Amino acid sequence: MFALNLPAFDARITQRNGKNVIFDVIRRRYVTLTPEEWVRQHFTHFLLKEKGYPQGLLANEVQINLNGTRKRCDTVLYNRDLTARMIVEYKAPTVEITQAVFDQITRYNMVLKVDYLIVSNGLNHYCCRMDYANQTYVFLPGIPHYTEL
Repeated sequence: MFALNLPAFDARITQRNGKNVIFDVIRRRYVTLTPEEWVRQHFTHFLLKEKGYPQGLLANEVQINLNGTRKRCDTVLYNRDLTARMIVEYKAPTVEITQAVFDQITRYNMVLKVDYLIVSNGLNHYCCRMDYANQTYVFLPGIPHYTEL
């Protein structure tokens, strides 16, 4: 797999039905190991181990209904009252982070109305805080620790 701009972790990878699978600690099961999944697993471990995010408040592959179609948010962080707080969108390391990627996560946010949006391809990571009062957003210099949210 690809070298990423994220800390390494002890990935549990095996083969099932001739395909590589990786253990997802959030979903508590093995999932197909794609380049995007490689980024997701590294990033979720980064959030858990380096940034102090509670595992019980993170969910992967969260289904939402957007204008009558089913979409999936890659990772959602919830508040303790189970309202959504942050959406994280992952792309494979070979996929450039463009305006289209931000447009995608913004559409998801029309449903969830979170405080923070993160986009990562494992090499580049962008985080912004929503400012609903002024109908704008502010890019942060890095990924905040959970206690800074």
